[in-house]
Amino acid sequence: MKLQVHSIHFDADRKLIDFIQKKVTKLETFYDRMVDGEVFLRLNNEGIDNKTVEIKLNVPGNNLFATEKAKSFEAAADMATEALRNQLKKFKSKVKNGRA
Repeated sequence: MKLQVHSIHFDADRKLIDFIQKKVTKLETFYDRMVDGEVFLRLNNEGIDNKTVEIKLNVPGNNLFATEKAKSFEAAADMATEALRNQLKKFKSKVKNGRA
């Protein structure tokens, strides 16, 4: 799966990008027909949870999206991929039952 990572108003280091790539690639174990995805990393100026990760996945016939805020990009990426994992499971069951 092709994954684009965009860091908004800062330069993300290679370790962070590799970490996110690895997390999102693991989602293919739940649904292997994902077309591509985009990840947006943002730094916010307010509060402790000032790092936002948004992940958009394109699957045939649908787009899945999750956004999470946390103290670190890694924690936000963990929570966002967990939310997408749940969405993928629901989407897969709908496809299996012929409702998607």
